[in-house]
Amino acid sequence: MVLPVPLFQIAPVVQNYDWGVNGKDALVAQFAASTPNSNTEISKDKPYAELWMGTLHHPATEISSGRPLKELLDDNEALLSKTVNDKYGDLPFLLKILSVGKALSIQAHPDKTLAKKLHADDPKNYKDDNHKPEMAIALTDFEGFCGFRPVNEIASFLSAVPALRSIIGEEIAVKFQKTVKGKEDSKDEEVVKANKAALRSVFESLMTKSEDEVAKTSVELLESAQKDKSSFGGEFGGEEIANLLIRLNEQFPKDVGLFCTFLLNYCKLKPGEAMFLRALDIHAYLSGDIVECMAASDNVVRAGFTPKFKDVKNLVSMLTYNYAGPTEQKMKPENFERASGKTTLYDPPIEEFSVLRTVLGQGEKETTKGLQGPSIVIATKGSGSIKVGNEKKEVKGGYVFFVGADAEVELESSSEEFVLHRAFAEV
Repeated sequence: MVLPVPLFQIAPVVQNYDWGVNGKDALVAQFAASTPNSNTEISKDKPYAELWMGTLHHPATEISSGRPLKELLDDNEALLSKTVNDKYGDLPFLLKILSVGKALSIQAHPDKTLAKKLHADDPKNYKDDNHKPEMAIALTDFEGFCGFRPVNEIASFLSAVPALRSIIGEEIAVKFQKTVKGKEDSKDEEVVKANKAALRSVFESLMTKSEDEVAKTSVELLESAQKDKSSFGGEFGGEEIANLLIRLNEQFPKDVGLFCTFLLNYCKLKPGEAMFLRALDIHAYLSGDIVECMAASDNVVRAGFTPKFKDVKNLVSMLTYNYAGPTEQKMKPENFERASGKTTLYDPPIEEFSVLRTVLGQGEKETTKGLQGPSIVIATKGSGSIKVGNEKKEVKGGYVFFVGADAEVELESSSEEFVLHRAFAEV
């Protein structure tokens, strides 16, 4: 099959995980229902968590023919470009929309070496052998845990939160505080190595505690948080952290993830802000809607805030134990020089994907020169049109299009604000 124009609309796939947002409040549900010929009937009591756009495991389909996107790409190498096809043999990224209603697991993703081992040892829980670095761009106000806190903050919490110190254990808590004291900001390799080892001991001690001990100590933790919110947690705590703990406990009562609040950065994003999550770095999403792009993999190693398979041993052993404030993981978008001024580029330090964000006002246009690889575009707000060659198509919120390699794209807004996100790969 040869497509006359490298532009066609695709139908994404909905995933209804427990942590999603119920009914029409979920952007995922709204976008899925907007797809032409969609059979999605939004149920008010059903959680809508993820919208998948790609070829991995649950491939999107081309709307007019109903063919899986993967089949179309296999039959038309030029859509991927020869360079992308030669290197990856498929679309190298997976684009998603997430609507997060409650915390989803304390987790990390493997690098390529670990992914191959996990897949070989346990293909049921690790379905492919690829790594999964990922990037999140906020569509609404978003909050999550991202990476380990600076070690001085963790040391402070170990002094100010008795329940945390109790569950970690006095010996390990004292050793951690002695190790990092006065060396919190050191860049010396040996010092950083020692700090990471001490941090691992703290995290491993927490994550390997029995469910009974976690449950008992979490009762003490919540009583403390509710008693005096303003002073809870000491220097780096306060009402916000106390309220977060109470909310997380309502979602996952007496879960070990509650204690991770004191070990992980609490990160907030405004619409358009982004963070990049490297393989082997710990994180968890807490609430909000995001565009998420990742290498083509679904490998997740979990150990808290989840009813799914937990793999504490692998999580503890795989992490980098890098520690820094949340600004270290936030990404700064830059102007995209191959467009005409209204498009920004989010370019993480990996080869599989980058993401463009275009924002247009009423009647405005944006032209982007051909990219040297495939891309997927989703409209996340407003309406307008997309044009490639002589092919022009209507675009509404939630519409998704595949654009082939080397195709110049013209976008035009017919609404007050027209926002699109476009994931792409070039080699």
